[in-house]
Amino acid sequence: MNVRPLGKTGLQVPPVVFGSSSLGNLFQEYPQKDKLAILKEIVEVTAPHTVFDTAGKYGAGLALEVLGEFLSGLEIVGNQVIISNKLGWVRVPLEAAEPTFEPGIWKGITHDAVQKISHAGILECFEKDTALLQGHSPQLISVHDPDEYLMAATDERDKAHRWRQILEAYRALAELKQAGKVWGIGVGAKDWKVVQRICQEVPLDYVMLANSLSIYSHPPDLMEFVAMLKKADVGIITAAIFHSGFLVGEDFFDYRKLDPDSPDGKEKLAWRKGFFETCSRQGIAPFHACIQFALSVPGVSSVALSINRPELVRKNIRAAENRLPAAFWQELVDQSLISDFSFLLSD
Repeated sequence: MNVRPLGKTGLQVPPVVFGSSSLGNLFQEYPQKDKLAILKEIVEVTAPHTVFDTAGKYGAGLALEVLGEFLSGLEIVGNQVIISNKLGWVRVPLEAAEPTFEPGIWKGITHDAVQKISHAGILECFEKDTALLQGHSPQLISVHDPDEYLMAATDERDKAHRWRQILEAYRALAELKQAGKVWGIGVGAKDWKVVQRICQEVPLDYVMLANSLSIYSHPPDLMEFVAMLKKADVGIITAAIFHSGFLVGEDFFDYRKLDPDSPDGKEKLAWRKGFFETCSRQGIAPFHACIQFALSVPGVSSVALSINRPELVRKNIRAAENRLPAAFWQELVDQSLISDFSFLLSD
């Protein structure tokens, strides 16, 4: 596979970073043998350039645990396997009938999780997450969903306090990097404007933009920010490029069931109808178009894709490596489904 540099981290990454939410039983409980089959296929296809993205939030640490168990059976040399870990949630005992964090989302898990975004909290997350990984320390660490942490504020005073806690969390990340424990520090968030605000106050090595930069959503101000990140040599990974599967036919958009009778729902469904029709005329799979768009944005190193079946690994890698014809992008532009960006039309 072709690899690209990830900003100032010094790491070379493949076009696809593999998410691990299914290892934490997102939406359904997966058998252990299925999880290990997915991991084995990923390493087989991507070695010696394999990247896993994980988080203590995924199944209250279950994803970390499964990944750590799998990696312990491998002979890993240098950075043949890169781990990106999003910090901010720590495993605690399960004291209720079901987990209290994100109820109904994680299935069949035996622990709960609590959010800890602060200097001490991030250091605790790093220590406990690394233990769950069976000592496989991540090369990349970030604060997980600081945008949602801010949105949970009860008033402006609370919001100001939470912002100070986020900055304290980044002080902890910087200390871990200065101590040589990690290669790069970043952020993983859905609201790109919060990422922008953090970048104005914290020197980051990379960012993970979720639910924001996609074939469906790429407003001019976001593209300007992305161009600024590229100029500053801040690595970019895009995530959730299918918007919870909506762009490939699912009923959810950004983790919420879409109301087809609402103005917003009608607009999104009309866009998808035009997109699907164009893909059909051109003989192109929608998921392929989504992946290629994300990877074509200047400055983007990789797309993060969650995998819940082994056969999807090679399918997504092929989509990342096979470029699409200029005629396809031009038709999307002509139908006002995407903006007229020259990088999409280059040979």
